[in-house]
Amino acid sequence: MCPPVACLTKYNASGGRNVPFLAEPHQPGKPGGVVANYGFTMSCELWLIRHGETEWSLSGQHTSRTDLPLLAEGERRARALREILAGTNFARVLSSPLRRAVDTARLAGFHPETCADLREWQYGDYEGLTSAQIRQSAPDWSIWTSTPPHGETAGEVAARADRVIAEALRASGPVALFGHGHMLRVLAARWLDLPPQYGRFFSLSTASVSVLAIENATHVIRLWNRVA
Repeated sequence: MCPPVACLTKYNASGGRNVPFLAEPHQPGKPGGVVANYGFTMSCELWLIRHGETEWSLSGQHTSRTDLPLLAEGERRARALREILAGTNFARVLSSPLRRAVDTARLAGFHPETCADLREWQYGDYEGLTSAQIRQSAPDWSIWTSTPPHGETAGEVAARADRVIAEALRASGPVALFGHGHMLRVLAARWLDLPPQYGRFFSLSTASVSVLAIENATHVIRLWNRVA
């Protein structure tokens, strides 16, 4: 769970079925990815920041509870996040307790509160394996369609994402969430009132920034996968 705050705003993602507006994906060197800033409720912005590069994110190995440090390149890009995040007055900054997320937050210039619900999807017996290695014994396997042996179900990860969203919406302004690839993709899906498996459509790079917002009472993606 995340550390509580004094006031409470109930999270209700549905409120009727909304058709989400998706921002164009960010491309390096192009200004795409940002939607015109009209009708947005700035106090309800969730900034999703994936941690910098690690040895296993580089090799494609599934990393949940293994507490790996950032590579030198991961540290460099974590520092580069300052340019993207500068100018936003965050009401709260939350991070997964794993060092790759906490260190990314600190290198980006923040002193985050740790939030256990932001930890990565638990991969169980598939921890440390690449998708190619897993498919040698489980052809066509995907985290989005099959629960890892002794790992978390998509529903369990979605429940954590819902708690993070509820906690973030208690804040009086924008909230920065430093976390992990699969977890943040599930969180984006839940923000849009979609099943957690829809996270497979939201590719997310290391050391990237995405912004979830509310536009005219509709939950939207304002920015996605801007890379530091």
